[in-house]
Amino acid sequence: MELLKVSAKSSPNLVAGAIAGILRDGKEAELQAIGAGSVNQAVKAIAVARVFLEGDGIVLSFVPHFAEVTVNGEERTAIRFVILRNPGS
Repeated sequence: MELLKVSAKSSPNLVAGAIAGILRDGKEAELQAIGAGSVNQAVKAIAVARVFLEGDGIVLSFVPHFAEVTVNGEERTAIRFVILRNPGS
């Protein structure tokens, strides 16, 4: 599974392209976002990736969960989105 870190300044289209590439390769992707702005960009990227993959007949789903991460020696709570390629697509 490939972990992509998303910030509030991340381009949803670029992140979506990375997600689409990973899923086209038959792998799973995981996005990590810390803070409201980065969560917003991550959700936008997932929505755009869904559109990118429609033409290939690939349907995605995602599962959000909390994760504790260390950033600059400080514990932070992140939201991680596991992005899966649905069976049969």
